[in-house]
Amino acid sequence: MVLLKEFKTFLIKWNAVDLAIWFIFWGAFATVIRSLVDNVIMPPIGRLLSWVDFADLFIALDWNIYESISALKEAWAPAIRYGAFLNDVISFVILWFIVFLFVRTYNKMKHPEVKAPTGPSELDLLKEIRDALVK
Repeated sequence: MVLLKEFKTFLIKWNAVDLAIWFIFWGAFATVIRSLVDNVIMPPIGRLLSWVDFADLFIALDWNIYESISALKEAWAPAIRYGAFLNDVISFVILWFIVFLFVRTYNKMKHPEVKAPTGPSELDLLKEIRDALVK
């Protein structure tokens, strides 16, 4: 839950300096994420949903029926390719979450948490002084 709250704060603040540091790296990393979504994440989901390939889901706007994306492209028919859009949305969410995790780790390394000293509390010390005075 804390991680989700930090992620929301990160998205709202848009820490431009931290994002600029990683900009070039993320350009290449986005390709890896895209491959992860297209080749690893979506095939099992498609398998669970009766062998659906999300990249091939579309609605032809000329209301003809096409057997595949390639047939649609051959006919130069306009279409809403909602399956490809779904893959892109999933890639985007995964990429931003990974960016968040990297920046969060970077910020923790840059500003390490200082732990409060452990030991007896003020109340414990006062009780010890009182007991010593009584004796």
